Amino acid sequence: MIEAVEAVRHRALRATKALAQADIPYAVTGGNAVAAWVARVDRAAVRNTQDVDILIRRSDLAAVTFALESVGFHFREILGVVCFLDTPDSHPRDAVHILFANEKVRPDYVAPTADINERVTAQDYEIVDLQPLVRMKLTSFRRKDQMHLLDMISIGLVDSTWPEKFEPTLSDRLQQLLNDPEG
Repeated sequence: MIEAVEAVRHRALRATKALAQADIPYAVTGGNAVAAWVARVDRAAVRNTQDVDILIRRSDLAAVTFALESVGFHFREILGVVCFLDTPDSHPRDAVHILFANEKVRPDYVAPTADINERVTAQDYEIVDLQPLVRMKLTSFRRKDQMHLLDMISIGLVDSTWPEKFEPTLSDRLQQLLNDPEG
């Protein structure tokens, strides 16, 4: 288990260092961004994740590909998802997944991803700022996204004042979690 956690951390650090050295704007999002926010309040509440999600501008994809391949990653597009694998034979879930700033991940999503400028510096790399991260989690709203939101609610990062920050569909989803955090 420790090796699996360390592999994700190493992957995130290697990718973000390459992007920073190439002066490419990026923001880590997904479970790693949630973990960075949660760790600011309660390190014991941090949940591990198996992949690395990085937000970039679509126009930077060629530069991102060059930067990540130069540190040993392997470009793949799998089912419409751009990812970078550690080795050509790596499993896609053990990869760096690319999300494009200001674009909907799926056509039916209520809201697009964050803007590349909606980021802050965390301990090791740039992460999506809290409000756009919550918006992204509310937009996808899969079980793991709900768990990430509940983690943030449980430590007070997100509270009863937050639903008013979002459009009605996302506000309703957040209010459901606030009303019934145990499910």
